[in-house]
Amino acid sequence: MILYRKAPALRIKRVAAPEPPFWYATAIAPYSPRRARPIAIDYVDLLATSAERMEVTVCDRVRDELSRATRLREPLLIEAAEIAEEIFARGAEACEFCIDFDIPALVLTSTRGALPRFACDLVIVAWPADIARLDVMFAEARERRTRWGAAVPLIFPATTDLVVLEAVADLAKKHGAAYFAPIPIELDPAAKQSIAAHFALEEETYELLFHADLDPMRIAAERHVAALAHERGMGDFITPPRWKDRTNWNGAVLLSLTAARMMAMDHEPEIAGMLARSARAVAELDKPIARIGEAASLSIVETLDEISVDLLTEWLAGRTPAFVERIDQAWRLRRDAGAGSGE
Repeated sequence: MILYRKAPALRIKRVAAPEPPFWYATAIAPYSPRRARPIAIDYVDLLATSAERMEVTVCDRVRDELSRATRLREPLLIEAAEIAEEIFARGAEACEFCIDFDIPALVLTSTRGALPRFACDLVIVAWPADIARLDVMFAEARERRTRWGAAVPLIFPATTDLVVLEAVADLAKKHGAAYFAPIPIELDPAAKQSIAAHFALEEETYELLFHADLDPMRIAAERHVAALAHERGMGDFITPPRWKDRTNWNGAVLLSLTAARMMAMDHEPEIAGMLARSARAVAELDKPIARIGEAASLSIVETLDEISVDLLTEWLAGRTPAFVERIDQAWRLRRDAGAGSGE
């Protein structure tokens, strides 16, 4: 059972530096996180849970709450997944506010949710992976000529199946998605119990779900999704709004993404750590790095290491740094490679 009640609070989360997979500076959610059955996914804290009875709070006056909020640092994530958005449209209300005040924002909806009626950056999360329903949503996003992409929450074994991932990737490509990207999700014990109850699990799969370290499987699935996206000419990560702008935040995203992939592959962890620290330093700089680069050199910023300076200098010149391209190429690895796939 899911009960809804109105409340004045608007959930707001702020971060000092960009973090995967959404890269927001401020996340806002007009609904409480537990709002779906049998699995409820909190896309702000990247956690899945389950409960027989859920009470969902709905922000009563989103525009008023946003007007009163302090430190709404850009870019924003508007988390409006699940059927609550179809009923109350509070995510659309937040989207309209951001449009009115020219605030770059990414709206997150899902398979059972609703698309906002305004043109905005949009990510459609394929949960549940109902291909027929996703086909309708993807087609609607294409017809609205909005900038949109698709993402899949990695929930073992429901959405880590190769056939499921391939089907969603093909559908995203068919409808012109800008990217197809993974969302790593932690499963709490209640979520695992719900998965076991609702999916016909073989004994080996059951053992993996409850007793194995799922991180290696999650990372392998992330890399597989990146390979599927690249093969189809789509981006392989969720790009923040106004991604082409050479802002400090976007520069920090570039460094953070590269660092995260290197760490996941256990590739030169010392360099990855330096890139992560530089990303935070760039995000916290008061002066635009583009202006610093034009006036002198980024090397005058003492908190940046030499590799980060080189990467950002190439990026500011409008190029994808060769170092980043090498990491991205290594990251994209199909799980079925070498198993008769011909890849």
